Amino acid sequence: MKVVLFSLLVTTLLATHSHAASPSDQVHLLRPQSGAAGKHIHGVNCLSWRLAVETNSLQKWTLVPEACEQYVGHYMLGRQYRDDCNAVGEAAAEYAKSLKLAGDGKDIWVFDIDETTLSNLPYYARTDVAFGAMAYNGTKFNEWVATGKAPAVPGALKLYKKLVLLGFKIVFLSGTLETYREVRITNLKEAGYHTWEKLILKQVGDKGTAVAYKSAKRGELEKAGYRILGNMGDQWSDLLGTHVGNRTFKVPDPMYYIS
Repeated sequence: MKVVLFSLLVTTLLATHSHAASPSDQVHLLRPQSGAAGKHIHGVNCLSWRLAVETNSLQKWTLVPEACEQYVGHYMLGRQYRDDCNAVGEAAAEYAKSLKLAGDGKDIWVFDIDETTLSNLPYYARTDVAFGAMAYNGTKFNEWVATGKAPAVPGALKLYKKLVLLGFKIVFLSGTLETYREVRITNLKEAGYHTWEKLILKQVGDKGTAVAYKSAKRGELEKAGYRILGNMGDQWSDLLGTHVGNRTFKVPDPMYYIS
């Protein structure tokens, strides 16, 4: 029952529109070298750790440091995460508005799905996942994906709607297995993403790293005549490699790293 209530809280927080924050409506005020309630964490500066993660200075890490679990949880559930996502979305929208599209239906914007357009926070907030401080369990995660209950990531849906109005064709490019195509289609639509040009999911024969997989799929798009004007993801592996597009945008995700 506690897990269900916590999941509802997460979904509610994600659905809240961004507005000027005050100490009274923030879930947590960020404090360097502090965890929940300002408790000092010896030898660990969780704010600096998160900065290193977001700038890709820290690579190939496997778990959120145990001492930073509560810090990451407060960040992800708090207003700062929503504000950060909205800031990225607004910057992307301004860039998109500055472009003149060809009008031939070949100008596309590539979106990742997990933690970019759909949020898995109700799953990551569970005590057996602990915001990425516990080892990844593919079976449990896929069971969550199969529920099709992921809400939209803050700022992403607003950007998506603006891009559609501007005339961009949307491509979702995800590491989600092809097995979950129907549930992902339903989840995307229920979260507000109603139209797209392509939904590219991982096939049995797709091997290699995430960078290699996504580079290859973007290359296929360009070979088919599409122009990638924008590319957004939560992982650096979404944005590095080849055929990355004219401009890339990264939304924050300190819960896991995919190479």
